[in-house]
Amino acid sequence: MTKQESSIECPLCANCATESFSIDRKRKFFKCRQCDLVFIPPQFHLSPEAEKDRYDHHQNDPADPNYRKFLSRLFQPLEKKLTPGAYGLDFGCGPGPTLSLMFKEAGYDCAIYDLHYADDPSVFEKKYDFLTCSETMEHLYRPREEFERFLKLVRPGGWIGIMTQLRDSAPDFDKWFYKDDETHVCFFSKKSFQTLEKTYGLHVEFFSNGVVLFQTAT
Repeated sequence: MTKQESSIECPLCANCATESFSIDRKRKFFKCRQCDLVFIPPQFHLSPEAEKDRYDHHQNDPADPNYRKFLSRLFQPLEKKLTPGAYGLDFGCGPGPTLSLMFKEAGYDCAIYDLHYADDPSVFEKKYDFLTCSETMEHLYRPREEFERFLKLVRPGGWIGIMTQLRDSAPDFDKWFYKDDETHVCFFSKKSFQTLEKTYGLHVEFFSNGVVLFQTAT
């Protein structure tokens, strides 16, 4: 590892104590010694055009019962935390917004945002009781900045619901299917999210299938 590589800043906690973690045929992976995030340096990021092309091939159909079942992993534990009339935002809704529909069907109004498919900055001018980020955190180039934005958007005592595959469930990283998607640039562990909990004074709960719920301070 070169001196330049050893000083790469972690995009989650801004710590520079990072180390080379893994290398495959296309990319290098680094790990933060403080928050345990594994990440891809910017030189290995796809171009915006190539990234969008990958997303265009996602099959996210709101009418697909299997897709709804997949999203229910996040919907069910989060819905139990909400009070009647709660208002939410689905951040990273993708080309076929579905999680927002599931909340609306359950009686919770839910706005949507996606950089590629629903780029409406006006949603950032409001406050929400809950925010969902399903299979999106792993795509974020600047996860710390985005998470801090989430905190500004959610009211005190509100909830942030995240679903992303955790490294804890993949002991053999080099054979992990999740890291082979070139649009995936950040790979979190429980320790990564516990670092956010401590840094921002939150309460975190972990559920199966990579579901993480944060409650903001009241």
